[in-house]
Amino acid sequence: MKVLVIGTGAREHALCRSLSLDPDVTALHCAPGNAGIAEVAELHQVDALDGKAVAALAGRLEADLVVVGPEAPLVAGVADAVREAGIPVFGPSGEAAQLEGSKAFAKDVMAEAGVPTARSYVCTTAEEVAEALDAFGAPYVVKDDGLAAGKGVVVTDDLEAAKAHAAGCERVVIEDFLDGPEVSLFAITDGRTVVPLQPAQDFKRALDGDEGPNTGGMGAYSPLPWADPKLVEEVLETVLQPTVDELRRRGTPFSGLLYAGLAITSRGVRVIEFNARFGDPETQVVLARLKTPLAGVLLAAANGTLDDLEPLRWNEDAAVTVVIASHNYPGTPRTGDPITGLDEVAAEDAPHAYVLHAGTKRDGDAIVSAGGRVLSVTATGEDLAEARERAYRAVARVRLDGSQHRTDIAAKAAGAKEAEPAGESAEA
Repeated sequence: MKVLVIGTGAREHALCRSLSLDPDVTALHCAPGNAGIAEVAELHQVDALDGKAVAALAGRLEADLVVVGPEAPLVAGVADAVREAGIPVFGPSGEAAQLEGSKAFAKDVMAEAGVPTARSYVCTTAEEVAEALDAFGAPYVVKDDGLAAGKGVVVTDDLEAAKAHAAGCERVVIEDFLDGPEVSLFAITDGRTVVPLQPAQDFKRALDGDEGPNTGGMGAYSPLPWADPKLVEEVLETVLQPTVDELRRRGTPFSGLLYAGLAITSRGVRVIEFNARFGDPETQVVLARLKTPLAGVLLAAANGTLDDLEPLRWNEDAAVTVVIASHNYPGTPRTGDPITGLDEVAAEDAPHAYVLHAGTKRDGDAIVSAGGRVLSVTATGEDLAEARERAYRAVARVRLDGSQHRTDIAAKAAGAKEAEPAGESAEA
């Protein structure tokens, strides 16, 4: 099988790493990719938002499967263009990807499907915003209706800050605050059959103790020792399958990766949001635990044959990812700084720990930073404590001037088998 992955981040590196280990994958390509992905896949230049260009590249490569990683190309309809070219593609149509592209659309789908979520208002004027904020009270949850690269949500007790965020958006969803720990649950679907993956938890705030601004995600871990063993089954029955069924009923079947961001509240499981693709950094830990070869699963989703698939097999090991971010992230990041120590991790910590690249590029013989989240250091172990220890040992070998990372990823879960701090945050 020849596979083409679209994207540039650590999520795509995690996908490419897993695909490179799949014996059925005879050729692996990525566009545009990054410096780390180049070690496992052949890179190609393409405008990831140009569906015709992506389809043409897939045709030239004679790809048997295209995997679209990021949300923006999916919402732009890139998967539609590849399908129209007759090439199997893992990723929803542009219309179905509105489940992530529009919070208001997602709320409407959930209402029709009977999926439990927070009460909400869709607002387009300052007057509507003021009324909604007054109706719900603090803490205020204000979400940009469109794609916002993981930074479109503000949760605050400051009324003026809530209004200011809303004022910067064309349309916002204002909703009830959801208490309780958060869980990310991915599911692979072909539009009918839904195959859930293992749950993970990520960390949105920039600083230890869930302080600081929201980010795209500073780390993640899996499994969740504190979660109800029946959680996945419950979410499949009450959230994932009803959502897939409702989208098919509407004539916009969802095929690809359905990501449910969940709050485990005092009143039960509630959906915070949906995403239409693998989340970053949760993908890094979930795929680290998947034993079933990945390519066949993604192809079955693309071809509508998930029902014929054997049950997924998982490692019992735990996995932890720690994100190394550049100076000033999540503000305007400093780029172009050299990264060293990657060879040391490969020599000293493999196979239990490895580095997945996000915002990197090659500059001559050097690898330099090229984005906000630069690297995802991922490690596995018999339990979360061992996985954490290995991950942070590898993090300590990496040198990037001015870089930052959280030191408390999975600390509570590893130490006391408790959920991480409560509170709703940004989308992945």
